[in-house]
Amino acid sequence: MTRTPLRPLARILLSRDRGENPDAIERENLRLRAEAERARAHASAEGRLLVLAVALLLAFVVVGVRMGVEAASDPREPNLALRSGDAILANRADIVDRQGRVLATNLATHALYAQPHQMIDPARAARELARIFPDEDAERLEARFTREGARFVWVRRRLSPEQMQAVHDIGEPGLLFGPREMRLYPNGRMAAHVLGGASFGREDVRAAEVIGVAGVERIFDTELRDPAGGGAPLRLSLDLTVQATVTEVLERGVNMLSAKGGAAILMEARTGQILALVSLPDFDPNDRPNPLVEGDPADSPLFNRAAQGVYELGSVFKAFPVVQAIDRGLVRPDSIIDTRGPLRWGRFRITDFRSRGPQQTVSDIFVHSSNIGTARIAQKMGVEAQREFLGKLGLLEPSPVELTEAPTARPLVPRNWSELSMLTISYGHGLSVSPMHLAAAYAPLVNGGMTVTPSLVQRPRIPPGEQVISPATSAAFNEMMRETVVRGTATMANVEGYRVGGKTGTADKPRRSGPGYYEGKVIANFVAAWPMPDPEFLLVVALDEPVETSGREPRRTAGWTAVPVAGEIIRRVSPLLGLRPEIAALPADGLSPVRQ
Repeated sequence: MTRTPLRPLARILLSRDRGENPDAIERENLRLRAEAERARAHASAEGRLLVLAVALLLAFVVVGVRMGVEAASDPREPNLALRSGDAILANRADIVDRQGRVLATNLATHALYAQPHQMIDPARAARELARIFPDEDAERLEARFTREGARFVWVRRRLSPEQMQAVHDIGEPGLLFGPREMRLYPNGRMAAHVLGGASFGREDVRAAEVIGVAGVERIFDTELRDPAGGGAPLRLSLDLTVQATVTEVLERGVNMLSAKGGAAILMEARTGQILALVSLPDFDPNDRPNPLVEGDPADSPLFNRAAQGVYELGSVFKAFPVVQAIDRGLVRPDSIIDTRGPLRWGRFRITDFRSRGPQQTVSDIFVHSSNIGTARIAQKMGVEAQREFLGKLGLLEPSPVELTEAPTARPLVPRNWSELSMLTISYGHGLSVSPMHLAAAYAPLVNGGMTVTPSLVQRPRIPPGEQVISPATSAAFNEMMRETVVRGTATMANVEGYRVGGKTGTADKPRRSGPGYYEGKVIANFVAAWPMPDPEFLLVVALDEPVETSGREPRRTAGWTAVPVAGEIIRRVSPLLGLRPEIAALPADGLSPVRQ
């Protein structure tokens, strides 16, 4: 910009020649300069006002559009977990059963903490708190409150509404409350080993992080705490009504038979979806006990016998060599096998619980549970074929079921899988697995030959598994299962109205330390499938050290212990599963005889 001098020399000289006052030139130039400055300032102000007006207009438009969107959308709670400065995600999704019934949810509660520097009478506060919470010690609380430099003391992580009111009534300003969401299991002990339990992780006075500590709560901890899930519940395959029924019957059976514990698994035979899983003794996940620090872990109620317990399961293993031999064309159900005993192998002798003659058909060997016959069938295939088949059925690796404890239940496999191991494994000794392994391994035997993956999560579509035996072999096996219940070792499971098939197993219990087995202690098992000949459901019942004492002598075999318990479960859950009992056909004349 070119500036004009206030007193230009040329004009000054010219004005003097004319006799004019040169100062008038300076005044005129000052006036013109002032007018130019005002014009520029006015134009600049107008520009700024225009920009401001446009910005305000856009802001009002954005606010209006946002208000319109909010008014048209469904009402929802604000996501408090994402507030600035709140790094603890306190929200956790619910867990429900396949019908949508709540198994685990959250409950708003409060924690209690103290700020000793704000307390008026710490001694009185300690005495009153000890009265409200009997497990607290007044002297210890007072010592914590009066410790030099103490400015923050946790008192209780969770409070009931009644306890909170009682603390309010103390009137101590140094006792303060912090909001919490605690995990609540409204059904108490129901499905405790499946749910596992939860506890507090990171916490401050504003919120606490709820984390899973066992079961599906821990396996799906990330998904349950993920805000991206929108709070959608985790839907399990369990049916709460069926779970409650299985629990009640098994609990009565364990008590009646004076068993140390028991387990039951009810599974869809074609999909592997688990409808009920029970382990006894159990616990209340609302008040989860501490794990044992010494002794036998199986003595703890936290121990999951269904998925975590690894046992020799006895004669239920006889299904595997029988099915494998039939599928490979080495025998037929009516093939004759030499069952003379004892069967000697070196210094070892294999005998039958009850001899039924020097020869039996393959079907009778299975129905009447012959150790000798099963061992001779296993000899027809050999060690490698046996190990390969059991591997295909998932009996040599940890179960993939969605439980924290499942990977710890690694099957106990012989170091040297010798021919003697092959013989003993054929009738259920020498290889230890969990009841969950057993259920998954039996499923392909009864469902047409397709392997399943046991699962506790409800899934809309389940891909087919591997075909390990032919449908014809599976059909032949189901006939033998049915015969076992009709005329074999499991007649107490012959539930009227339902065609049940099954296989019993009674295994001596190995000593905890040293070789050999306990005298008079067994693991009794029963695997049931129904309704035959094309079963939909599979049930495994296992009892630890049961004894039936109604007769003159104690009876411990599965036919007297696990079988009647399983029969009662089937009788009670079948209507819940939508199975109608079969009604015997009337005579042709429509009349039925009545005895007088």
